[in-house]
Amino acid sequence: MSGTSRETRTKLLEGALRTLTEQGIAKTSARAVATTAGVNQALVFYHFGTVDELLAAACRHGAEQRLARYRERLAEVRSLDGLLALARELHAAEREEGSVAMLGQLMAGAQTHPRLASATAAGLALWTEEIEAVLRRLLGGTPLAEFVDPRGLAHAVSSAFIGLELYEGVDAEGAERAFAALEQLVGTAAALESLGPVAQRAVRRKLRRG
Repeated sequence: MSGTSRETRTKLLEGALRTLTEQGIAKTSARAVATTAGVNQALVFYHFGTVDELLAAACRHGAEQRLARYRERLAEVRSLDGLLALARELHAAEREEGSVAMLGQLMAGAQTHPRLASATAAGLALWTEEIEAVLRRLLGGTPLAEFVDPRGLAHAVSSAFIGLELYEGVDAEGAERAFAALEQLVGTAAALESLGPVAQRAVRRKLRRG
């Protein structure tokens, strides 16, 4: 692919994301995306075939771009508390940049567009995989390691984050209380980790019986 083609393709991907955010999925047409991107409408079909294919590619492109900004920070996280603090920072940045509105449109469109649903899931999976890697690293060697499924927990974290992203728009106080509850859980996990060997064995026995 030539440099010009790559540049045009990138313009269309970013134009699709901006159109979704600003106009909503119902108004995200080939014409609207091309206008936002500043290119000829025919190039939408030349590069992607259909608008749905463009939106699917844009979804993954957006996820990759955002994740690239945080991958190094995620690798540097050394505690569950640090992970939650980074999540709060990411949450604020995503809302400020309009990514929350875009996510809402993608989730709405995915309900009736199977191709968009699979692409949205793939984009979210990029985040889930990164979170899983962090959780495996943080939980390894702790009393919770043998009782918590890192992959399942990573999916739970991703799902909760999406919910908080969308929920804050209708109930900011409720979203803040949810974050506070997560901080309490993180504090409880840290307290368990700080226990001595005898106490940790007792906790493990109790959890096994449960």
